[in-house]
Amino acid sequence: MLGEPAPARPRVQVTLSRKVASTAGSEEFLRVRLGEVGGRIVAVPTARGAGLVSALARADGIVAIPSASEGLPKGAEVACELLRPEHWIRSTILITGSHDLALDLLAEYVHAEDEDLRVVSTHVGSMGGLAVLREGFCHLAGCHLLDPDTGEYNWPTIRHLFGSQPVSLVTLAHRQQGFMVPRGNPKNIRGWEDLARADVTFVNRQHGAGTRVLLDYHLGKLGISPDQVRGYQREVYTHLAVASMVVNGTADVGLGILAAARALGLDFVPLALERYDLAARPEFWQEPRGAALLRALRSRQFKDRLAALGGYDTRETGVTQSSENAPP
Repeated sequence: MLGEPAPARPRVQVTLSRKVASTAGSEEFLRVRLGEVGGRIVAVPTARGAGLVSALARADGIVAIPSASEGLPKGAEVACELLRPEHWIRSTILITGSHDLALDLLAEYVHAEDEDLRVVSTHVGSMGGLAVLREGFCHLAGCHLLDPDTGEYNWPTIRHLFGSQPVSLVTLAHRQQGFMVPRGNPKNIRGWEDLARADVTFVNRQHGAGTRVLLDYHLGKLGISPDQVRGYQREVYTHLAVASMVVNGTADVGLGILAAARALGLDFVPLALERYDLAARPEFWQEPRGAALLRALRSRQFKDRLAALGGYDTRETGVTQSSENAPP
């Protein structure tokens, strides 16, 4: 308004954590979350769409995709216009993988303890998170992958993906999984077999999500084909998204955690207790960021707040395992 030139925001070179498609003919401004991993600044694309104001509010930077381009490949080195101070970016912990409300609580707790430290989580499912960790695009991967053959969580998949590369796990919590249903459970949904009923509509998690693995395991034990489950092909990416579809009547039931059901006022049918871990390269825990996160996980205050959400057993929260001493 004064006729002065707008101050230029600082720019840094970043590495894209995944492929981004774009329509040729129009310039696109991609919103990204940022964090320094292994000496490089990694850019994680956020949800896209002009109306997604919350995605813009959470963004740490903007990457311009030229109009002549049809997108950018994973691993591309591109310029990013910063929306946050660079020292914030370099003190950020990037978590990707399975969604859990405990991650938001952890982010609040860590930031309250150290205002310069941030925890940023994005949700691509347990399998996707471990793949991103293997490629060096995050610090931690949230996972809860049940191996049907051994009944063990996470280690069988980690051995398959990482081979002899060292990995460590720290337990976030054991959490209750079950059916989220409307108040009063009007269709009297009680067990896995009810998903095959013709009058029941289900909402599913995406392929590669640990919750999806748990579902397929129990359907397989009962001999129920996915084709027998109405809504099996309808996929969403978070427990809260599942709960929202039950709240608005799009689905009669969804599989998720007790904390999400409570948050949206739904009833809950408990079915399984599972271990949710954070996977990392062992050297991360030697960094100041890793040490601070571990202190937060092991603190009595965080465990008490996590237990208060409902459906979380914190007796092993903060317990670490390495690939050298993991269960066979």
